[in-house]
Amino acid sequence: MFEPAYLKTIQEGSFQENITRARDLLKDCRVCPRDCGVNRLKDETGFCGLGADAMVASAHSHYGEETPLVGSAGSGTIFFTSCNLKCIFCQNYEISHLMEGEKVDNTELGRIMLKLQGMGCHNINFVTPSHVVPQILEAVHWAAGNGLRLPLVFNTGGYDKVETLELLDGIVDIYMPDLKFMDPKISKELMDAEDYPQVAQAAIAEMHRQVGDLQINEQGIATRGLLVRHLVMPDDLAETRKAMRFLAGISRNTYVNVMDQYRPCGRAIGRPGVHRSVTRDEYTYALEMAREEGITRLDDRVRPRIRFF
Repeated sequence: MFEPAYLKTIQEGSFQENITRARDLLKDCRVCPRDCGVNRLKDETGFCGLGADAMVASAHSHYGEETPLVGSAGSGTIFFTSCNLKCIFCQNYEISHLMEGEKVDNTELGRIMLKLQGMGCHNINFVTPSHVVPQILEAVHWAAGNGLRLPLVFNTGGYDKVETLELLDGIVDIYMPDLKFMDPKISKELMDAEDYPQVAQAAIAEMHRQVGDLQINEQGIATRGLLVRHLVMPDDLAETRKAMRFLAGISRNTYVNVMDQYRPCGRAIGRPGVHRSVTRDEYTYALEMAREEGITRLDDRVRPRIRFF
């Protein structure tokens, strides 16, 4: 019978120590690689624009996620406001850039988790959580004490500090990072994060160390492990071959969703290089590169679309 990792960590008595260490990171904020140094406990704000409280844009049962997360009842997604990357092409631009959402204290965040569990969702899916890890930890601890028993999904852009991820060891069951770009110059231009490639690769390696390859039960539902997303970009800006080679180096059994849904949003509209969607040929070639580099465990929604622009 499945038991989420955080229950064992609570029983062992180390969860509270992780909460304390995470709150310390907020005092001169070092939660994410931006290292803003502001005191978020006093509501000072840095790159992400958030102080002591998390903000939630929406929470619901989501059927658009990867197959092993969705099952028959959906993934219990909590969309956090803001982001530590703010990609110019973000498809959730209103949430990540324009800061749509409402402040929630940690108890209310825990109640949201319990509500999603009560709806029958297969997991609790934290979307864009990198900048609110301390708040999530406190909320999970409260929710577990009040009956939460679902696996936790850390659904991130991949711009995560190993130091912060270590606080999630024994708490997060499923890591779902993006691996966006392999070129520092492109990362700087499109995300203002020149160090993204090295940070994301170190983060993904740490995630795999913690949870291993994705495990799927007899009902086809993921219970533990690593699932990586890679968005195919026009003119191979994401350098898919390099990305797949890196993932195969971690494990040739890495579960990957090679995604075809890029479209210009936000500040990417009309911008040279990112002003169009990917073509059928670009996506097909990305899948070929993944397989050539040894990645064959692809999400079963990976397929050429009927319509390309």
